[in-house]
Amino acid sequence: MVAIAAPSGAYSEDRLRRGEAVLAARGYRVHRHLPPRPHRYFAGTDAERRQSVRDAFADPEVRAVFAARGGYGAARLLDDLDWDLVARSGKPLVGFSDLTALHLGLYARGIRSVHGPVVTRLSEEPAESLDRLFEMLESDAPPPPLPGRRVVEGEAEGPLVGGCLSLLVSLVGTPHLPSLAGCILFLEEVGEAPYRIDRLLTQLRASGALAGVAGVVLGEFVDCDGPAARGAEVAREILRELGKPMIVDLPFGHGERNLALPHGARARIRNGALHFLEGIW
Repeated sequence: MVAIAAPSGAYSEDRLRRGEAVLAARGYRVHRHLPPRPHRYFAGTDAERRQSVRDAFADPEVRAVFAARGGYGAARLLDDLDWDLVARSGKPLVGFSDLTALHLGLYARGIRSVHGPVVTRLSEEPAESLDRLFEMLESDAPPPPLPGRRVVEGEAEGPLVGGCLSLLVSLVGTPHLPSLAGCILFLEEVGEAPYRIDRLLTQLRASGALAGVAGVVLGEFVDCDGPAARGAEVAREILRELGKPMIVDLPFGHGERNLALPHGARARIRNGALHFLEGIW
C-alpha cells in the first residue's frame, strides 16, 4: 500500500484520481491522508497539511508516501513537522518541485527519498518515467545511469542532493538548508525568467552554500527563457565558474520526462553521465 499526503498546494481532484489509477494499475492499494478542503492556495491549513504528512508516515500499512501535488506550502511545515516519526517510519517520500523543502529536511536527518513525479503528474508521465519510479520503489538496486552533456570535465562522487532551485534558495539563512559540502548538487526550475535564475544562483553562491559541492548536475529549466537569454544557459554560465565537474540536460524536473532520482543516495559523475551507487533502500 502507498499513501497520498498533501503538504503543499491545492490540487485538482480529477488529476489526482487519474494518478491514483496509475498506482492501482501497478498493483498498489492507495490510502488517502488528505486535508478536508483547500485553504487559499494550499491543500489545507498548515495544521491540516502537517497532519496529512504525519498520518501518512504513521500508517502501518503504508510502504511509501506520495505527495499529491507541488505548488507551494511545504516550507511552512518544516519547523513543527514530526521528524522523529518520519525518520522511524522508514518510508520514502516521493515528489518534486515544492517537495524540495521536505527532501532537504529528510537528507539533513540521514533519510533518503525519491525526487520524482507527484500523483497529479503520474498519468502524464511516459512509460520510461513510470517504470523507473516503480522499479526504484520496488528494488534495493541502484537505478540505471542517466546520460547528460559535459560542461566541466572530471569525476565527482557524493550524496545526490538538490531539487528545485528557487525552493532550495528559499531555505538559505534558515536552519533547514543542510550543508552541501561533498554533495553532487542537482537543480531544475520552472517559470523563472533568466534574470531571476541569475539572482537565485548569485545569492546561493554568495551565501557560501556552494563552496564545498563535489559536482553539479542540471536538469530541465522549463519556461525559463527570455528575449535576451535562456535560463539554462545562465545557470550553466554561473555554475561553471565553480570549476567542479558538471553535466547538464538530464531528463528530470518539470519537463515531459521527470525521471526519478534517489535523493540523498551516493552517486558519481563520470564520462558525461550520472551513475548511482545506491538506491533508496
